[in-house]
Amino acid sequence: MAGRSCWVAVCVLLSGLSVVGIGGCGTVTERRDDVRDTAAAFQAALDAQAYDRVCALLAPGTVEELEHSGGSPCAQALREESPTPGGAVRRTDVYGNQARAVLSADTLFLSHFASGWKVVAADCEQRPQEPYECRIKGG
Repeated sequence: MAGRSCWVAVCVLLSGLSVVGIGGCGTVTERRDDVRDTAAAFQAALDAQAYDRVCALLAPGTVEELEHSGGSPCAQALREESPTPGGAVRRTDVYGNQARAVLSADTLFLSHFASGWKVVAADCEQRPQEPYECRIKGG
């Protein structure tokens, strides 16, 4: 049994190290701020109907899915989709390279890429006892 608890301790230590390793640069506060800034820039572009700027803030897989399902380039597909702006960022949660930004009227999900934080899913609605339903999302 002592061997098993030692193994658990090693697994916990390695898990902690891998979280630190994949967490990217910067403190938790800095990463949270970066997520907040990306979410705010996404919403500002959406408010301005600057769909080219919105597309630049989307993750590559999300752009690909949007273009595939809409049958047109990202900006045009977004224009046709006409997502509703979500308002001000109220809270951000960062989990390694994944994050969630809760806005006054939307929830965004983001991932960290070499080029920075990108929106993976947007125009999301929380459903009781079920996963979020997102109108804009990667495939």
